[in-house]
Amino acid sequence: MHGTAAGPGIPEIKAYLNGVDTPNMYGATTLIVKIFGSIGAVSAGLDLGKEGPLVHIGSCIASLLGQGGTDNYKIKWRWLRYFNNDRDRRDLITCGASSGVCAAFRSPVGGVLFALEEVATWWRSALLWRTFFCTAVVVVVLRAFIEICNSGKCGLFGAGGLIMFDVSNVTVSYNVMDILPVAAIGIIGGLLGSLYNHLLHKVLRLYNLINQKGKIHKLLLSLAVVLFTSVCQYGLPYLAKCTPCDSSLADAESVCPSNGRSGNFKQFNCPPGHYNDLATLLLTTNDDAVRNIFSTNTPYEYQPSSLIIFFALYCILGLVTFGIAVPTGLFLPIILMGSAYGRLLGMLMGPHTKIDQGLFAVLGAASLMAGSMRMTVSLCVIFLELTSNLLLLPITMIVLLIAKTVGDCFNPSIYEIILHLKGLPFMDANPESWMRNLTVGELVDVKPAVISLQGVEKVSKIVDVLKNTTHNGFPVMDDGIVPPVGQANGATELHGLILRAHLIQALKKKFFLKERRRTEEWEVREKFTWVELAEREGNIEEVAITREEMEMFVDLHPLTNTTPFTVLESISVAKAMILFRQVGLRHLLVVPKYQASGVCPVIGILTRQDLLAHNILTVFPHLAKSKSRQKRN
Repeated sequence: MHGTAAGPGIPEIKAYLNGVDTPNMYGATTLIVKIFGSIGAVSAGLDLGKEGPLVHIGSCIASLLGQGGTDNYKIKWRWLRYFNNDRDRRDLITCGASSGVCAAFRSPVGGVLFALEEVATWWRSALLWRTFFCTAVVVVVLRAFIEICNSGKCGLFGAGGLIMFDVSNVTVSYNVMDILPVAAIGIIGGLLGSLYNHLLHKVLRLYNLINQKGKIHKLLLSLAVVLFTSVCQYGLPYLAKCTPCDSSLADAESVCPSNGRSGNFKQFNCPPGHYNDLATLLLTTNDDAVRNIFSTNTPYEYQPSSLIIFFALYCILGLVTFGIAVPTGLFLPIILMGSAYGRLLGMLMGPHTKIDQGLFAVLGAASLMAGSMRMTVSLCVIFLELTSNLLLLPITMIVLLIAKTVGDCFNPSIYEIILHLKGLPFMDANPESWMRNLTVGELVDVKPAVISLQGVEKVSKIVDVLKNTTHNGFPVMDDGIVPPVGQANGATELHGLILRAHLIQALKKKFFLKERRRTEEWEVREKFTWVELAEREGNIEEVAITREEMEMFVDLHPLTNTTPFTVLESISVAKAMILFRQVGLRHLLVVPKYQASGVCPVIGILTRQDLLAHNILTVFPHLAKSKSRQKRN
């Protein structure tokens, strides 16, 4: 399994849209492996969904379209390569993520809100109609294929129509007293969601240790989970009792029992006229299991013991399946777990409520998703579009808000936990309060000295810097300029910031000068195209430089960003972090408060890793004590 194709891919998309450079996540190889891996994993009956992988697949397609294809076979059409810049590529991936959610749940508005609430860090007004346009196209295409496959030509594709889990045939009626069980579902969802996140964190740490040992260990772990899942799904229905069919059904003989691929009744070794309710939930696809457990006007279809076994099994499978080397999704396993305890609570309420048991299952699924993922608005709309019952809106909103509030009291969302485990430097929206008492000058004082380049630099110096550092940006200085009136001669000017990728491009293109001089504009235009300057790939080891070329010079002025963001050394880390995140920076230059003549005008460069809270606390451990003291107060 291709490493970047394993897992849901949503945390990596969040990190990329937050500013983390993860280009390998959206290649053609990742896309192909993700598609076939998802098909195989879902077909194997594993406790995972296709929803998370579909979000990643949509983002991969959007990224490949934006950059004109794969790295080795890029399309040279200028109109297609127009989007090959950071902002447009980020917007395309946001549209791809919303399209993936729409394709998974057939939820166009929910897909737009998912991109807004969960994955996108920077949101522009133009993105709203662009993501909406993408999801509208997805729905139209899905509808067309569903109509084509309506006669069963495509297997189970399109089952249920455009509304996947339709419960619109039930009239929702509730009173003031129904707020109590609804609130209880929200509280249970928040508690179970935070517990699930905690346990999954422990399991993923163990799996990381196993997966790091090599491909054989990854394969053996995946095979063990597949065998365990198959044994449980086939063996546990023997623990359930056979239930007689409801004689009040008009077509009981033709409907119950059903031995087909889908349906509410599975005979499973039961005598004629009986069915096994646990086999109905386990020996079917995950989508059909959700439809069965969401089924309304069926108060006596499932036994409490069967639902308890189903809930316990999917809790265990959800923990052990996520993290193996296959494309996995979290949405459907959490829906299955939540719907089980929601229906159980509906059974316990009995005649004390008018809310149908199937609707309790819907609320239970929504509560566990909010308790684990901590989403509200997008989840509410997704569930409305999944169930097509607008009367559920008020109680669904209450359940989601309660579950999210309860879950936030214990731990972060599951995606934030995965981001931390993967070591992705995700930057939160709000800085810690103790960051106001620390200046960026103090932060850069503990870092190595900044490495700068001259405006016209020697090739050997550039090669040495690129080979011996991992920095992605370098300040460009000009010495000996004419100073302002009142200052001494020999002042140093900050010309700007140059990226590592542009230095490598200059070396690859042999943009060399025999003497130290400035280049003309036509020389630069003749040597570089805008497409080449947009590239971010490249390795200094791949560039061959002769001994004679080492003594030549490169004019860095035309390749330098002359307007980099700078902050004074006296500014607080909290303000620097807000600026860094809101503007979407990758480098922030720190300049001294008092500038001496002939001294480098840059005292340090801040990157994303430097502004992360846990990285700062490792350098300044005394701040951790003030942090805990503030929490107690």
